[in-house]
Amino acid sequence: MTAVTPIRAVEGPAADTRNGGRALGQTPSATTPSTPAGYSAGPPSLRPVDEAAEVRAITRGTVQASMEVLAGIRPIHQLARRLDPRCLAALQHRAALIRRELTRTGNPALARLHRNSMVRSVRVCEVADGIYEASAVVVDDVRARAVAVRLEHSKQVWRIVELVIG
Repeated sequence: MTAVTPIRAVEGPAADTRNGGRALGQTPSATTPSTPAGYSAGPPSLRPVDEAAEVRAITRGTVQASMEVLAGIRPIHQLARRLDPRCLAALQHRAALIRRELTRTGNPALARLHRNSMVRSVRVCEVADGIYEASAVVVDDVRARAVAVRLEHSKQVWRIVELVIG
């Protein structure tokens, strides 16, 4: 499942392109150039509609991908851009332990662990500027589990610095 962040074009702090780039209630004047409705004078910049919605979508996608890594159906290197190196190493270690225990015991219940995982809900909370903490509920074939995530915004990208899977 791919997470999609809604974006919209904006010209300024409170621009509304449906009204020709003017604020609501403002009429065209000699100081405001007239442009056709829906068009702007310059190229619009793109930004997320809501930062919390972006964090929620990133969390949902990353948690889903992490569960697929633990199930053995996704390679871990696909999460390298999103996860902190320490989190990536911990997730890789946990996946290796699961695979080793499965081959050692051949337990069919262990084989169903993490299979068909689905993220049911995600909650986010901003703890500081550019830092969010999120929790997710994941249901698989065997049980439901909680996942806690801490995201930090650095270098124009969100990076997960803590990932705890219950």
